[in-house]
Amino acid sequence: MSPREEELIELLHKEVKPALGCTEPIAVALAAAKAGEILSENNQSAGIDTMEWRFDADFRIVVSVSGNILKNGMGVGIPGTGMTGLPIAAALGAVCGKSGYGLEVLKDISEKSLIRAKELVNSKKVCISVADTDEILYVKATVIYNGKDNASATIRKDHDNITETSLDGKILFSCNGNTGGAGKCRDKAISDYQLSVKEIYRFATETSYDDIKFILEDKKLNLALSNEGLSGEYGLRVGKTIMENQDSVFGDDFMSYAMALTSAASDARMAGCSLPAMSNSGSGNQGITVSMPVIAYALKYGVEDEDLARALIISNLLAIHIKGYLGKLSALCGCVVAATGSSCGIVYLKGGSYKEICSAIKNMIGNITGMVCDGAKVGCAMKVASGVSCAIQSAVLALKGICISENDGIIEKDIEKTISNLGSIGKDGMKNTDNMILKIMACK
Repeated sequence: MSPREEELIELLHKEVKPALGCTEPIAVALAAAKAGEILSENNQSAGIDTMEWRFDADFRIVVSVSGNILKNGMGVGIPGTGMTGLPIAAALGAVCGKSGYGLEVLKDISEKSLIRAKELVNSKKVCISVADTDEILYVKATVIYNGKDNASATIRKDHDNITETSLDGKILFSCNGNTGGAGKCRDKAISDYQLSVKEIYRFATETSYDDIKFILEDKKLNLALSNEGLSGEYGLRVGKTIMENQDSVFGDDFMSYAMALTSAASDARMAGCSLPAMSNSGSGNQGITVSMPVIAYALKYGVEDEDLARALIISNLLAIHIKGYLGKLSALCGCVVAATGSSCGIVYLKGGSYKEICSAIKNMIGNITGMVCDGAKVGCAMKVASGVSCAIQSAVLALKGICISENDGIIEKDIEKTISNLGSIGKDGMKNTDNMILKIMACK
């Protein structure tokens, strides 16, 4: 394996990983869990039981978040609780969360810890506020014990990226606001990898299968979530409804099948299902949308695992590449990016090459660029279904040699410039839109 191949595999492992629950409230839970662990270690040295203190009545959690974290945490289900929002996520993180699990921080919820977390929320022991910061992704959780002992953890830029911790006001660890991790500093942003569509295609098609087959874990996790959504009564039941109406409304075809499988996984996840998703770029919904249409094609048409793996590498890396221009959170709905990735994965499975993949990207960017993100919620499954429909349409057109031209809108002849234009719109051009959405949501 070449050094560059190792670098791209490192990037995939960094950006494609399991996440239990919507990652914005999970980031809050992770920060609260880390703060709680610091207090636990401090209490242990003072001879106090490391777990029982968490059930003490005089125990508060103060959380400060960026507006985008608040927007995406207000209405989404928290796994295993039957509740929504940041307060219960923060309380559970402090009571039973384990920061070593990363984005699966809440996977050890017990009935006792859930009862205690609900007590904290109901007794107003959890305070959530908007931070005075220009950072898009920011969480600071402080856990206060007996009105005096306190510990905090701060997350920046990535959902599982703890950049600072403190105990009683003393800094224990800090990356000075740079991209970091729990105990060590990371030194690479997505832009540092200098990706291109051409290199992604070459990497996906030429790298040894043994080196990339780990990506098939995508299928295991997200298909399980999809099956749960199809069998249960989650959220708006978008996927289940599509599947049950294939004969009378949607048709028994690949598009309906892909829309059903993908949106069913989103139904389950956004309603608080206790199964993890394989996330992409810090988002479970994006991980679902980038992979499930490709997996659906493989299931329907009997695609071999190696071909599926290469298609998933294309879809995941392209989504990561595009998100590098947008940032982790924006006013632009993430399914636009993720569905663009899955469109390219489908192009590959249907025999397309680099040229057709570029056409699919342009077709997607020329189609649903304006879809806004108005927070994480069960309704996201409808946007996911729309993204899948557009992804398949864009792929089919690309394979027919049809591509939106550079005379249209934000499309350029150069594919990298086209992607950059999308990033500029989502990151800079839609800032006022983002603020307006948050204002509307906060005033409801």
